[in-house]
Amino acid sequence: MKLLLDTHTLIWALSEPERLCSETKKLLLNVNNIVLVSIASLWELQIKKSLNKITLPDDFTFQLQKHGYELLNITHEHIAKLSDIPMIHRDPFDRILIAQSIHENIPLVTKDTEIAKYNIQIIIP
Repeated sequence: MKLLLDTHTLIWALSEPERLCSETKKLLLNVNNIVLVSIASLWELQIKKSLNKITLPDDFTFQLQKHGYELLNITHEHIAKLSDIPMIHRDPFDRILIAQSIHENIPLVTKDTEIAKYNIQIIIP
């Protein structure tokens, strides 16, 4: 199974795993699953870091690799999919994650109630 992590889920998985339910922890630890992190999430985190809203360890990218997470690039197909999804909310990072989830046909692991309003596969962490 492939899973796409929302940005907050990624942070929880790496630094606050106690915030994840046991089922989500099992999914993330299952070596048969492919856990994906969007480049959009890394972009969002770097912006928040530069605004001093969060701190990230220097070895953040290494931590992704250590956990076996794979990066999901943003493609022109993902961008094109944006025009097909309703404008329920305007967060550009969430919208590209939604587009990636739809185009790649993979569930998004998120607790975001606004994202849950879209017609996509959701796993609540």
